[in-house]
Amino acid sequence: MAARPVFNLGAAALVGFALLIFISRLPLRSASAVHRISPTDLGLRLPRLNFTSSSPSTSRHKEYYASEAAAEFCAAHGYSVFSPESDSGERKIYDLFMANSELDFLEIRLGTMYEHVDYFIIVESPVTFQGTSKNLTIRDNWARFSQWHDKMIYHLLEFPAGFAPKLTWDYEDLQRDATFKQVLPKLQGRQAPVQGDVLIVADVDEIVRTATLLLLRTCTFPRRLTLASKFYYYSFQFLHVGDEWPHPQATFYQGERDTIPPTKLRSADGDSRLQRIRESGTLSNAGWHCSSCFATMDQFLNKLASFSHMWMNEPKYRDKARIAAAVREGRDVWGRASEVFRRIEGNTDVPGVLMEAEGRERFGYMLSRDGESAGFSDYP
Repeated sequence: MAARPVFNLGAAALVGFALLIFISRLPLRSASAVHRISPTDLGLRLPRLNFTSSSPSTSRHKEYYASEAAAEFCAAHGYSVFSPESDSGERKIYDLFMANSELDFLEIRLGTMYEHVDYFIIVESPVTFQGTSKNLTIRDNWARFSQWHDKMIYHLLEFPAGFAPKLTWDYEDLQRDATFKQVLPKLQGRQAPVQGDVLIVADVDEIVRTATLLLLRTCTFPRRLTLASKFYYYSFQFLHVGDEWPHPQATFYQGERDTIPPTKLRSADGDSRLQRIRESGTLSNAGWHCSSCFATMDQFLNKLASFSHMWMNEPKYRDKARIAAAVREGRDVWGRASEVFRRIEGNTDVPGVLMEAEGRERFGYMLSRDGESAGFSDYP
């Protein structure tokens, strides 16, 4: 009779350990976890819900999540339909973002996303990321956004006792985390988050598509979901050549202790590497990011002064003629070889506000940087 093979426990353990090391070195976001917002999604006609009502209809929401259209929509992206735990049968969306002087972008964000977001959580800091005092531009212009006030929650950044920043990033991290840690625990009534509610962590110039917001409200999705965005520079006239912008991020509320904090979510940090891999996914074409899309030269210079990257604010990069030429021609102000932009004339894939006649007139610089002024109202 043939001898039984000897089971080598040590060899099995070694193989298992090697497999674990291999998995731990895989990219954080696997290509198999990538889904995409498509033209079909953009024309969806899911059952209509009133996301603005202070007393939502429980039966309407339950019918929505039980609908065949919702199931088909989620299945097309590899997800199942979400089942709300709250008595109301609804799932709320919170848009958490920092804002400094970007008044136009704040208006475009609100106008584009208002009908599909429950609350916009806005945190403004009295200091730059370098720690110098600055104006509270959002607070001082609050009346400009009166038509959206019912969904806007403003918070002035609070500095905890013992806060001793060593890096410029410390200021940015504090402000970003404040959208969750300093605001959400204080909300009451319908404003208070419940298990499963959607949290979007973004900058004000990272605008999410309507179809993406519908997906987040309707479907289950990974705990760490990257909403990869089309990446523009200076205006929607110049599309960045290369990968999509890897922000914003979305997660869901799991209580104050277990919800992923904004900074860890945005930077793919926290938990174990293996857990992050397992819980991560990407939704492509989920929105738009327009970097350095400013109406005035003064705003551009102010942004340079607030950068966490201090080298980007050196005197040679603050030369107005240099900035205007780069913006007009679609070149990187800092001369980085990796930053190349493709010119798009008459771009129609833009936030909805910019497709309206009033929006095109008021925010024309976001659609074209042609001419001597490069679209800046205060230059030359």
